[in-house]
Amino acid sequence: MNSRRKFLQGGILTSVAALTPVGLQAKNAENTTLSTKSIAGSGQITILQTTDVHCQLHAHDELFWENNELTFRKAGGYPHMATALQKLKEKNPQNTITLDTGDMFQGSMLSVKTTGQAFVPLLNAMDYDLYLPGNWEVVYYKKNMQKLLGGLLAPKICANMYHDLGDGKKGELIFQPYQIMHRMGIKIGFLGYTDPLVPLRQSPLYSKGIIYTKPEDNLKEYVTLLREQEQCDFVIILSHLGLSQQIALGNHPDCQGVDYIFGADTHERVRKPIQAEYTKIVEPGAFGSFIGKLDIQVKDGKVLGSTYELVEVDPIKYPADPAVKTLVQDLEKPYKEEINKVLGYSTVPLYRNFVVENTIDTMIVDALKWKVNADVVLSNGFRFCPPRVPGKDGKVAITEGYLYDMLPVDSTIRTAKASGQQILDWLEKEMQNVFAQDASKRFGGWLIRFKGMQVEFKAFERVGHRVQKVTIAGAELDKNRLYTLCACERDGDPEDMLCRMKGVKEATNTAYTLHSMMKEYLAKFSPVTPILRHDAKILDGPQDLLSQVTGVDYTFR
Repeated sequence: MNSRRKFLQGGILTSVAALTPVGLQAKNAENTTLSTKSIAGSGQITILQTTDVHCQLHAHDELFWENNELTFRKAGGYPHMATALQKLKEKNPQNTITLDTGDMFQGSMLSVKTTGQAFVPLLNAMDYDLYLPGNWEVVYYKKNMQKLLGGLLAPKICANMYHDLGDGKKGELIFQPYQIMHRMGIKIGFLGYTDPLVPLRQSPLYSKGIIYTKPEDNLKEYVTLLREQEQCDFVIILSHLGLSQQIALGNHPDCQGVDYIFGADTHERVRKPIQAEYTKIVEPGAFGSFIGKLDIQVKDGKVLGSTYELVEVDPIKYPADPAVKTLVQDLEKPYKEEINKVLGYSTVPLYRNFVVENTIDTMIVDALKWKVNADVVLSNGFRFCPPRVPGKDGKVAITEGYLYDMLPVDSTIRTAKASGQQILDWLEKEMQNVFAQDASKRFGGWLIRFKGMQVEFKAFERVGHRVQKVTIAGAELDKNRLYTLCACERDGDPEDMLCRMKGVKEATNTAYTLHSMMKEYLAKFSPVTPILRHDAKILDGPQDLLSQVTGVDYTFR
């Protein structure tokens, strides 16, 4: 990581803009010079992928499913990732390519306090060769997304994000669609796609000014260009679509000619490549806990095959890189006291890994139900936020920083009324988003969380027939009755929408935000014990379901 160390020697406060020409010259030289990287050779090309780190700076508790039960151990942290990447590069220094495939600027208090800016020098210090924007790169809106990604020294690719010219008219692509790199006489084409459902999955205002298209709209065109015109020997799609969508894409005829899809978004841990009809798919977990490692075997400038492994970023095996550790400390220093302020405690591990229910959102809906007079309270099916387990005192410390990990966007709490029929229709729609038989129709999030309502459902029933029973306040759902609901406001949603439910009545913003509500709740009730209640009960699958993905050779562990 010589270029990373040179960057650090320049000082943390050195402007990224001043370094950009040097950085770009280095990258251009690295990718075009006629050296061992472009002359036919024999050996292997290594490609390393991180993704969905969500601004997690330090080694943290990570959840694993082993021997049919939960287990936790430490993983991740940027200083440990830096060491792991360096150690892996040292095994093949001239022919290793490193990538990050998105969600780099959302997910922590430091990111919110600096509008993502703290992570520009940190990402540059990691010495990546290529980036793909994720679905959360827009969290600070389009202009800031462009500034943040523009500050990164390596190229960014994405073939389906366009400037919105107004009236639904597409302008130019915001980023270049692909990048070609040369190693050992092999020409590798990287093509990028991010989630086109961003305006639906997240607050619409985040992505205002951007038009997203489906990968299928131009996939064949670019694969043909890379294979036939550019004569690439190996083609990889960098994809922030979610594993279900990536499998669907791998089964699409336009994906013919693609060797691998390097996936992201759903935090799935693919340890053995999933073979779709036209390509293979991998995805390397989240929070910096894992690095995906693809080795491409080459002989006399010809690709013979490839092997893949998921590398766990064990902080003992990969001690913190001193330079990156110092950079993290300096970046965090102005906010350290606030980040570490303890708001309360939990007596049980806090996590978000399960599809149907989890302890983090159980705690959130418990707090909402206490604070707001509503029949049913709702929490979105987010995936982000690493787990936390009790310390030696038997308690999980819930700090201000961890509150931001759980809820990076401090949204206003909103109430509205909806009929029982609306609630039933909405539940069916939400379950279709999670469990659709057609993988291309899955949103990539977990099931919505709630309190005040019990739902029995069949995840693998046909569309519109999943909900089997709904109970509110101990009575069966009355389709004609109006119920009061509570959730968070999403920037840009219509007045008559709450948590993606259209046509609600009497929508009103409260005086509370998610953060103020959680602080009050923890101050009053800590230590809390958010034990799973099975308010959402799956009838045709395990309650501890860890993935939406079915029908392929894959298990989350």
